[in-house]
Amino acid sequence: MPEVRLTKRIEFAAAHRYCHPAWDEARNRAVFGACFNEPGHGHNYMLEVTVAGEVDPQTGMVVNLYDLKRELKEILEEFDHKHLNLDTPYFRDRIPTTENIAVVLWHVLTARPEIGRLEKIRLFEDEDLSAEFMGVEGQAGLTKRYHFAAAHRLDSRSVSDEQNRRLFGKCHSPGSHGHNYVLYVTAQGEIDPITGMLVDIPALDRTVTEQILRRLDHQDLDRDPELAGRITSGENLARFLWDLLVKALPAGRLERIGLSETRGAYYEYRG
Repeated sequence: MPEVRLTKRIEFAAAHRYCHPAWDEARNRAVFGACFNEPGHGHNYMLEVTVAGEVDPQTGMVVNLYDLKRELKEILEEFDHKHLNLDTPYFRDRIPTTENIAVVLWHVLTARPEIGRLEKIRLFEDEDLSAEFMGVEGQAGLTKRYHFAAAHRLDSRSVSDEQNRRLFGKCHSPGSHGHNYVLYVTAQGEIDPITGMLVDIPALDRTVTEQILRRLDHQDLDRDPELAGRITSGENLARFLWDLLVKALPAGRLERIGLSETRGAYYEYRG
């Protein structure tokens, strides 16, 4: 029987601080920025737990949601409303970055067979930053969310106006229309054993700002020199954004681009 994946979301609140004990204050500050501030800072974390398996023919479920919720609440008691550096044993020798916390939670969860077969976990530090882990040691994914507003018009020069209107509807209207685009940039690779980070987030922010946001935010996409002649559909735009970033990020880091044009339309490109 084919497997089904079930994802359960649950929140917890915790504090943490980034600090490498062998470094002086200047180096810690240079690498970790405000995350180095004493005594620490906190987040409302959102944990997504994905389990997989066959549907039980008697219950119609992969796992009982009530039981899964109870198990997750019990597990997170060890982390909820705690200072992760001081109140838990997991971060005595590692920095509690989002990536490292995700790895720790994976190992804690896999020790509880009651929750079912764990497929993936995703930990949101806030709405703009999340880390995911699927059990491959040293490998994780990190997703950062960005926003830009832009206008466009869907128009194919290879067909008639009547065919354009039939293909694109209102999106072919004579004047451009706009969207509040949401961009998701996902990097994948090894977690640095010293910093606990997969990617330097401020550096990623600078790259996305320089390569994409300054170029496209509050602009008409159809007037961009490299987009001229292309239909600025969500599919083409996602591929264009990939091309801009993959040249600027270290080899092997960029794993996928996600783009929301509206709440009802999401595009993804993996190169």
